[in-house]
Amino acid sequence: MKSVGKHRGAGRLLTGLVFLFLYLPIIVLVIFSFNSSKSRKVWSGFTFEWYKELFSDQMILNSFYITILVAVLAAVIATIAGTFAAIGFFNMKKRPRGILLAINNLPVINADIITGVSMMLLFVSARSLFRFDLGFGTLLIAHITFNIPYVILSVMPKLYQLDNNLFEAAQDLGASWFQAFSKVILPEIRPGIINGLLIAFTMSLDDFVISYFTAGSQIQTLSMTIYSMARKRISPEINALSTILFGTVLILLLVVNIREIRQEKKLKKSSGKLLNPLD
Repeated sequence: MKSVGKHRGAGRLLTGLVFLFLYLPIIVLVIFSFNSSKSRKVWSGFTFEWYKELFSDQMILNSFYITILVAVLAAVIATIAGTFAAIGFFNMKKRPRGILLAINNLPVINADIITGVSMMLLFVSARSLFRFDLGFGTLLIAHITFNIPYVILSVMPKLYQLDNNLFEAAQDLGASWFQAFSKVILPEIRPGIINGLLIAFTMSLDDFVISYFTAGSQIQTLSMTIYSMARKRISPEINALSTILFGTVLILLLVVNIREIRQEKKLKKSSGKLLNPLD
């Protein structure tokens, strides 16, 4: 028993050290975003001055607008495309579905720099044929591309939970294919679709590497603006901007995780009622 307790204590200590190593720099960044001086070592007092300067900086505001616009458009388009792709995969035979799902997982496990460089080379090659420049359009296409696999992975588990006869039963009762899809299938898979939308928005908002290779020189996202500011000088505005981004991504991830926990609880309750109908 003592050895088990020692192992648990060592495991907890190691876990604590890992979390400290991961999150201590972020905590320091958040704290010094409210420091009244430009010092990154000495605390001089509490202030919101850097946040005020941040929201009066036109370059940052333009980058913020582009980031939000790209994230919203990419998330919505990727969610629509990913949902229909997931339904198509689900209706395939087992072998081709397994192959296509494995291909779908490649962008998820692939390094961002490989995806970014590949997309850049594709756009540069296509530019000679269609005569366009790297900019908002190429950035949006890149974000849609790497978001679609996450939506498919969110929707597929909900499709597996469906009764295979629901769609045919709805049509037998007189519903058209669109009515059967919109009123029977869609409500059942809606939680997966919403989770996929939130994940896609979060991934797009948080991306730097792929945006860096596909945005060109005319526009910048917030992460690219932070990088360019950090190369010139370390300003407290960077701390304030990074704090806002971290808080936004953290809130979105919490929403996604809370939704998944609630869905699991509802699923367990519904399965429990089916097993014990007299309760």
